[in-house]
Amino acid sequence: MIATAVWGTGNVGRAAIRMIDGHPELELAAVVVSSDEKVGADAGRLAGLDRDLGVTATKELPPGIEAVVYAASADFRPMEALTDILGCLRGGAAVVSPGIYPLYDPASAPEALLRPVEDACREGSSAFFASGIDPGWGNDLLPLLLTGFTSEFSEVRAQEIFDYSSYEAEAAVRELIGFGMPMDYDPPMVMATVPTSVWGGQLRLMARALDLTLDDITEHVERRPLEADVTTALGHFGAGTQGALRFEVRGIVDGRPALVVEHVTRIHPDIAHDWPEPPPGAAGAHRVVIEGRPRIEVTVEAEDEGGNRAAGGNATAAARLVDAIPFLVAAEPGLYDALQVPLRYGAGRYRPTA
Repeated sequence: MIATAVWGTGNVGRAAIRMIDGHPELELAAVVVSSDEKVGADAGRLAGLDRDLGVTATKELPPGIEAVVYAASADFRPMEALTDILGCLRGGAAVVSPGIYPLYDPASAPEALLRPVEDACREGSSAFFASGIDPGWGNDLLPLLLTGFTSEFSEVRAQEIFDYSSYEAEAAVRELIGFGMPMDYDPPMVMATVPTSVWGGQLRLMARALDLTLDDITEHVERRPLEADVTTALGHFGAGTQGALRFEVRGIVDGRPALVVEHVTRIHPDIAHDWPEPPPGAAGAHRVVIEGRPRIEVTVEAEDEGGNRAAGGNATAAARLVDAIPFLVAAEPGLYDALQVPLRYGAGRYRPTA
């Protein structure tokens, strides 16, 4: 069994604990938290399980850890997160993380970011893999798999379509995405070049897998105001403030979009009905559309933590990361991408229900 730690018990960390608990090759050996209130709490309770796991949360990573799921947020603290990750790698632990987006595709990552991670992997004889759902398997494994069922295709489109009213990250929803902010507020998530820095690596990775040469990567952004006040689990959002956001990151081949990542995000379902919407009654979904012969459309709806769609997506992201650990522990030191880390099946996870 591989002694594995989870660093951070937020949206992804909770799911990672549950994933490790059900994994036949991993043992949950530690949970690292930053909050004094969580220190000493049992991992099972922090993960929303109905039982204790016998592992209590601490503020320091103990010795003897072979792998770390680094799930602490990097959105507002990228340098601190990178420092934590480098320390784990130098200490000899394989690390998986949904943060540090440019490292989703190490082949196109900036040298200033890539070099310290490569050095840490060599020093600790360790391996690193960054992934998630979007960016992550929804922009690489799933669309690439579906192209294999066509005789020809003209466009690969990976969509995330979500109502963020229940997303448990208020700072990200308001400050990064801009919901509830004046329409002249420039959301950091869609500032010029930011979408490409986050999703461009996914387009380049897909292009390599499909033997395509990208002429360029372009961005397109649209925003809509709320027509009336709304109140959600995250609080009040006033009429006239930003209520919906749509953007595309487009990989251009022969002068036209061939590979597209599209996000349609709302703070309330009753806005921008002319934009793509999730299935009826759903708060969110991930969808891949392959324009080709045949035309293929696959919609993924995941739920967890009492039917929460955002939690379901986070759980699938955690699964992709946790499943990579046995491969990384046995791999040569270095950084790995989604084309190198194999997809695993759910062997050993069957649990009969009453």
